[in-house]
Amino acid sequence: MEIPKDQITTLLDHGLYSSAQMLGCFLVSSSAVNAETSPHLKAENLILLGDALFREREYRRAIHTYKQALQYYKIVPKQNSTSSRSSLSTSNRSSSPNSFNVSTINESEVKYKIASCYFALSDIKAALVEMEGIPSKARNLQMSLLMAKLYRNSRHNRGAVACYKECLRHCPFVIEAITALAELGATAKDIISLFAQTPNRSVKAPFDHIDSSRWLQRYVEAQCCIASNDYKGGLEHFAELLQRFPNNIHILLEIAKVEAIIGKNDEAIMNFEKVRLIDPYILTYMDEYAMLLKVKCDYPKLNQLVHDLLSIDHTRPEVFVALSVLWERKDERAALSNAEKSIRIDERHIPGYIMKGNLLLSMKRPEAAVIAFRLAQELRPDLRSYQGLVHSYIASLKVKEALYAARGAMKTMPQSAKVLKLVGDVHSSNAGGREKAKKFYESALRLEPGYLGAAFALAELHVIEGRNGEAVSLLERYLKDWADDSLHVKLAQVFAATNMLQEALSHYEAALRINSQNEAAKKGLERLEKQMKGVDPDAPEEDEENEAEDVDGDQEEAELL
Repeated sequence: MEIPKDQITTLLDHGLYSSAQMLGCFLVSSSAVNAETSPHLKAENLILLGDALFREREYRRAIHTYKQALQYYKIVPKQNSTSSRSSLSTSNRSSSPNSFNVSTINESEVKYKIASCYFALSDIKAALVEMEGIPSKARNLQMSLLMAKLYRNSRHNRGAVACYKECLRHCPFVIEAITALAELGATAKDIISLFAQTPNRSVKAPFDHIDSSRWLQRYVEAQCCIASNDYKGGLEHFAELLQRFPNNIHILLEIAKVEAIIGKNDEAIMNFEKVRLIDPYILTYMDEYAMLLKVKCDYPKLNQLVHDLLSIDHTRPEVFVALSVLWERKDERAALSNAEKSIRIDERHIPGYIMKGNLLLSMKRPEAAVIAFRLAQELRPDLRSYQGLVHSYIASLKVKEALYAARGAMKTMPQSAKVLKLVGDVHSSNAGGREKAKKFYESALRLEPGYLGAAFALAELHVIEGRNGEAVSLLERYLKDWADDSLHVKLAQVFAATNMLQEALSHYEAALRINSQNEAAKKGLERLEKQMKGVDPDAPEEDEENEAEDVDGDQEEAELL
């Protein structure tokens, strides 16, 4: 008995993939379709089964089935093949694996489906082989986008740029192509010029008349600013877009991500929380949010966030980075394992490399940390990857390499107070460079007067050189405008170093009133109480001194995040 082909297409169209897969087994084994006399029908049936397997995420079986279909297709008599190809040339059917109403075989579509399976399995090389077998003229929008991703993952950037541009010529609203082109170095002018090349058949009206406010052009400018590390310009463009599209989750996330990178932690946290109120099931950039909660020592919120993410989708790289952040305080090895899992899931996931680098740095493995930060930098050279690289070189006592990396950051971000502070950190790592370090820290504060990181570094320099009074005066100036727990901790440390224990106690307590979870304040207070009782705080455990004195290191790690 012949199995009606339209029944399996009905099941596929209704998303009943398991039933479609089982029915497909009947379809391909039907004695009514002879492989020798009707290879074309056999190929069509196999493609339908492959489509069901693809949707069931049985990618290996789908690949095997699609390839069988192509083998049968190759033995179709030439006249049948020719007629099938001509009928396809007039077909408007999508090449997406979501489209299953196969009436005739399109070899390019099948190759695209095989490549999609390989891509899902992270076998980039095999996927590229399939896609490169499709003639460029036969590629549609979906094929061009997959080709672009494969080239980019293979670090064939020139090919990736060409394919992403082709996507925008098809349709100017392929947002991921815009972001990718910006990250690959295309200018806003170059990207916007592609919109005018969109054929009129693809859109209802020429692009110039689609939207009088030109919001998409503003979006392009924003992404190009961020890609070139002009964070201020990018935030201004995004803020303008947010006025036009209030509560736009994508824009809010982009703003929060940039704020996290440049150290505007409170603003970033506020925007991430706003996004979660609008959509509590969002996963995008939630690992960035987790890092910020760790910096703020807000462990109750961090615990709740990780619990929520695990319940939404425990297979995403963001979830494993968030788990890594949560485990860092309890078990650094477990934290490192989770960071590495995030990279195995998506080898282009930058927060995974940043987290891995920071963990390796805190585990006293700076050489390995250098590798992690370099990989992050290859994907997108931003402030955090530069900070991680510089501090890893300093920890490895490779001052020349640290200075080279810091100067590279200066070339990339010439007007950044964070980068000036970074150069200062390199100079302050040796006694002969402290005067230079002081100048860089002061320059950073002139450029960004509210940058506490530079103020803390300058205060530390004053303490090292015995100018405790200057350190106190510098930090107390910020107390008027900043209710910041880390500021009180730094002041407490300076007072403790000058044996002004009562003042130190007052500031540790102030820090804990602002943030009861501040680990540095807790440890500092514990040591201070022992000192005030006349007990040597270093006597019971040899490691405690290192822990107390490493508070500045913790602050720098927080800045890396």
